[in-house]
Amino acid sequence: SVSNLPITVFSIHGNHEMRPGTIPSYHITEWRGGKVYVEDEYPNLLFGIDGEVYNLDGKQTIVIGGAYSIDKEYRLAHGWGWWADEQPSEEIRWKVERKLDSLNCKVDVVLSHTTPLKYEPVEVFIPGLDQSKVDKSTETWLDSIEDKLDYKQWYAGHYHTEKNIDRLTLLFGSIQLFGEKAPDAVRTAPLEGSDEP
Repeated sequence: SVSNLPITVFSIHGNHEMRPGTIPSYHITEWRGGKVYVEDEYPNLLFGIDGEVYNLDGKQTIVIGGAYSIDKEYRLAHGWGWWADEQPSEEIRWKVERKLDSLNCKVDVVLSHTTPLKYEPVEVFIPGLDQSKVDKSTETWLDSIEDKLDYKQWYAGHYHTEKNIDRLTLLFGSIQLFGEKAPDAVRTAPLEGSDEP
């Protein structure tokens, strides 16, 4: 199990999962200059909190989690988990914006689950899925953040692909040094259970 490894796993809330703040076993603690969710049973598995800023390897890093599940209706019809708070609420958006305002809209790194709308990797969209029915309010909001933000690198993972777009890096099955832009040709083995070859 990952909890037995001699490492700290720092996670960002995505979709297809409950927010840690809604799970009774999690509590908030301080870590690297910001607040995180942690369970006593798994002290090395941490969840970043949206709008918190952490000092990661000397880099001021903000977390912005959440995304829309394009398979929401399918999940509901089959009794699979879906959570209404998967996307950032107005309160979370306000917190993120106030934090960035307090930092003069400047951070070193952004860790988000999804990407600003302008960076969506449309080439990996599911064929035949009506994109007009996909709620892109989080991506649109991230566009407005990215437009005014002074940052060095942005990482996201929602789209299950590997790609560099300007200063944004989409990660799925690879691991790279934090704060470094991965060369396009460098990849590691795919994650266990992924659809990648």
